[in-house]
Amino acid sequence: MPFIDLAFRLNGSVVPVDHGYALYSALSRIAPEIHEAKAIGVHPIRGMYNGIGKLQLSDSSRLVLRLPDDEIRPYLKLAGKRLEVDEHPLSVGVPEVRMLLPVSRLRAHLVTIKGFLKEEEFLEAVKRQLQSLTVTCEVLLGQRRTFRVKEKQVVGFEVTATELTAEGSVRLQGNGLGGRRKMGCGVFVPSREPSA
Repeated sequence: MPFIDLAFRLNGSVVPVDHGYALYSALSRIAPEIHEAKAIGVHPIRGMYNGIGKLQLSDSSRLVLRLPDDEIRPYLKLAGKRLEVDEHPLSVGVPEVRMLLPVSRLRAHLVTIKGFLKEEEFLEAVKRQLQSLTVTCEVLLGQRRTFRVKEKQVVGFEVTATELTAEGSVRLQGNGLGGRRKMGCGVFVPSREPSA
């Protein structure tokens, strides 16, 4: 099942840095199919941090859905709609389809695995999930992060996977790791090598 990224242009001013749950809620109001979709992931919106808990949107900010290529149709109706993300209005533009790139280094801003909050246990849980996907790689844990789901704070970690094969890279991008992928967690994108 080939996966793609469906990327919509966004027009707006700012969104909260912690916008995963609010974005999922806004998408659900327009495309309720997202509730039942098992294989979909929603990328965090990218922007420039303004120092007061918000991301300033730019010309390159996008709403990006990662999903199987045969499940695009229900989400095309997002084009031209207005999303309210924590009372911040966003206009959704025309989408484009992007293929997943088979790169050797991937990073997820936040991965959450229910019941695993301590670094060592979390790393072992990540390795088990990779094994079940038959993906071989080196794993690096980054910052411990939290995000808000309603009134609850959820804990996870930044995760980088290196030394991936082309096949393993595409498989990891398609399947992701952990839960809450519709809220921006466990979605992997190409990562640059850290500068020395």
